[in-house]
Amino acid sequence: MSEPQPEKGPLTGHFLIAMPSLDDPNFSQTITYMCVHNQEGAFGLVVNRPLSGGRAKTLFKELGLEHEPSIGEVPIHIGGPVHPGHVFILHGPPFDWNATLMVSDTVGMTNSLDILEAICKGKGPEQFLLILGCAGWAPGQLEDEILENSWLHCPADDEILFEEDDDKKWDKATRSLGIDPALLSHSPGHA
Repeated sequence: MSEPQPEKGPLTGHFLIAMPSLDDPNFSQTITYMCVHNQEGAFGLVVNRPLSGGRAKTLFKELGLEHEPSIGEVPIHIGGPVHPGHVFILHGPPFDWNATLMVSDTVGMTNSLDILEAICKGKGPEQFLLILGCAGWAPGQLEDEILENSWLHCPADDEILFEEDDDKKWDKATRSLGIDPALLSHSPGHA
């Protein structure tokens, strides 16, 4: 962890849950894990949108990395529309990689080659998601979107993040707030 750690804001380590009324195709029915939220803006990774047919072996081949066969079948996720060619690894321990951002006590985000090399050899973190691209917000932009009822938010749950099937993450995170997803309006509005 040689990188300086940014200030942690109120939504760092939280899930952003897209409301049904959010019609942006990049975020419809998504869960975004917030890695940074502070006065400078916000940065997160969509964690429930697998790349159609995308598997780690394709990424490793492009990077010239030899890998264990079972690791090659790990899905790749689309993390958002920003920096679509950049690889981000959201992971549990260990956290001693070259460029790890500690998001919480149990989750880090790393985008350095050393963690990819370890994953290829089966020596990386036990729990991880391989993600291409990210989501970003300018200062105050995310807060405005929350006020417009585009997002719900809650503290992230590592079990949902790493263990739940991608197609069930949105529903499970929404239910963690005590909300039945079927009762959410598809029309934005204010009470």
